[in-house]
Amino acid sequence: MNKFFEHLNSSVGRKWLMALTGLFLCLFVLVHASGNLQLFKHDGGKAFNQYTVFMTSNPLIKVISYLNYATILLHAINGLFLAYRNLKARPVKYEGKKTAASSSWASRNMGILGTILLLFIIIHMGDFWREYHFEDLPAKVYTTSPSGKELVSDFSGTLDKPQHYFDASGNETIIVKDLYAEVAEAFKNPLYVGFYLISMFALSFHLAHGFQSAFQTFGIRGSQYSGLIRGIGNVIFALVIPALFASMPIYFLLFTK
Repeated sequence: MNKFFEHLNSSVGRKWLMALTGLFLCLFVLVHASGNLQLFKHDGGKAFNQYTVFMTSNPLIKVISYLNYATILLHAINGLFLAYRNLKARPVKYEGKKTAASSSWASRNMGILGTILLLFIIIHMGDFWREYHFEDLPAKVYTTSPSGKELVSDFSGTLDKPQHYFDASGNETIIVKDLYAEVAEAFKNPLYVGFYLISMFALSFHLAHGFQSAFQTFGIRGSQYSGLIRGIGNVIFALVIPALFASMPIYFLLFTK
């Protein structure tokens, strides 16, 4: 056990830990972006609010969520430690041309990019995760008749837990906390949207470099899969995922009332 922790605390061990936690978080942002696409449905927030209930009540998802929180902390702490150790190991900066030629801009600024993202996560969870779990949010009532006609109304009172039932006429009623409205309200703030977009810019560079460097740590990037890894990093993680996240605040700020 002592040898395991000695290896984990070594330079190689910490790089492997960084790579493993980073790939786990890459998977998380991919799933998170896909789920949040429910925000674009014109259904009064029903799909997104139901998705939120699933993500916060399903036992397996809850375990994965807490694992994800721990992974974020571990990834951030380990990243700060590696950045600090690298800084101490190189007290004299390289010449600008040599540095630029030997490494990418993202690799030289992963600490700054990661710090921006950590700040974003803290603010983001404070705005939405904390409010959803610990505050009395307004709730919405979604009623669907047997013919498929849907009615959306406000719920009066405090909702302790989601409700789902059918009445004697066959009408289906779903009552859930209205996190959709909280998201829409937050994304009406230009300053918040501006910070969100800056964070997605940082996410783009952080994911692109992190995804590819993880496979380099594993000794895979230089193999026959290097083109595929570079393509996934530059297209999926550098462009598609940040663009999906960025489109959400832009949509609410510019295209909704």
